[in-house]
Amino acid sequence: MLSVSGPLPYQSEADYERTLALLAVFPTVLENAELRFREGLAKGIVEPKLTVRNMISQLDDLLGTPVEQSPLYSPVIIFPAAIADDARERLRKRFGSAIRKQVNPAYRRLREFLEEEYLPAARKDIGLSAIEGGAALYRWLIERETTRKLEPEEVHQLGLSEVRRIKLEMVGVKHQLAFKGSLSDFYIHVRETPRFHPKTREELADGYERIEKAVSSKLPEFFSSMPATPLVIAPYPAFRERYEPGGSYYQGSADTKRPGTFYFNAYDLPSRFLTGMTTLYLHEAVPGHHYQISLAQENDRLPDFQRFDGNSAFVEGWALYAETLGHKMGLYADPMQHWGTLDDEMLRAMRLVVDTGIHAMGWSRDQAIDYMLANSGMSRTDAIAEVDRYIANPAQALSYKIGAMTIQDLRSKAEKALGERFDIRAFHDQVLGSGALPLPVLQEKIERWIASAK
Repeated sequence: MLSVSGPLPYQSEADYERTLALLAVFPTVLENAELRFREGLAKGIVEPKLTVRNMISQLDDLLGTPVEQSPLYSPVIIFPAAIADDARERLRKRFGSAIRKQVNPAYRRLREFLEEEYLPAARKDIGLSAIEGGAALYRWLIERETTRKLEPEEVHQLGLSEVRRIKLEMVGVKHQLAFKGSLSDFYIHVRETPRFHPKTREELADGYERIEKAVSSKLPEFFSSMPATPLVIAPYPAFRERYEPGGSYYQGSADTKRPGTFYFNAYDLPSRFLTGMTTLYLHEAVPGHHYQISLAQENDRLPDFQRFDGNSAFVEGWALYAETLGHKMGLYADPMQHWGTLDDEMLRAMRLVVDTGIHAMGWSRDQAIDYMLANSGMSRTDAIAEVDRYIANPAQALSYKIGAMTIQDLRSKAEKALGERFDIRAFHDQVLGSGALPLPVLQEKIERWIASAK
């Protein structure tokens, strides 16, 4: 966040002073985190050892980076013209000193605490059901993340049903591609054949630029409202990429001066898929997160809690729904691109199965990884990262599919009720026009709109 490739501007000395002030109080943030960890230790509510080891590994990576190569030092390597020469040298010294004397010592203290005190007390089990009150906590987290009261078993069965449906569609694409083996063989074929994977970081960057142009040409057919906030496409910084998913979005500023950023992952290129680029762009960038978040922030007619707050079910549900628009845009006419979106949709369906499996049904980490590899073409690297994410952040991954299916159901209801009068642009205006709503509120809003349109 504070690096030169992050969302904060570095155009004036005041910008640099702001970051120095943030670096000065960062040790307090880590001290507060340690206090919360200690509270958990006292109550016997602790993280899994797996998650703690991952945190320690991340801290080692940060501490092993020379100060001058730290992402926190990157703003003072190259300056904008507005920064005078004498100020540049002064800022370099201050940034270097802040990292050496404030940030890194705070990281070391946290690492020492995690390894020496917290890790020995962390739990071997990975699911919430292993801790006292864990079952009730998981139900509460499901409602928080999906904004709906759902039982874990209900979510699990929905996931199994969606996995079966998507697999049938995958078989059809496999036949289109004239592959003779089984679906499992095709997963392996895509996973291991070099032509399905990028050879260079530049290949990924160029590909996303082409996708951006193709999507932009189709947008007027689907949207009458478009955000003013610009979008930047960039790879993850090297210090983050190992622990990140295939892509993510960082929002711009409400005044549109700071662009939104779509990050793509260029770590371990053989594990990345060219087939998934279109659907990833639609989800993370346009018309997914960038559209939804920017339109809400820019709408000053809304109260702040609707402009800037949100919930995973709406935010991630919209982004997954946005992927499906690629069909009507003609972006999945190529069978391999069609395969890519099915593979990504399968990921979201598997999350319903695996997250509930881990936290409500006693699944092991290996069981979860094996399930994901058996039902999709994802690489082992991605499967491990996904499963470790569900372990560390229970129920959040359920929000994607629950939210998307709700929006799809509402659109189907509107199409059926309005017939030829249905306008997809007007529907999208209704869905996005009030910020990120809880799903029951969104449903009520769309049903009122359908009634008034009739």
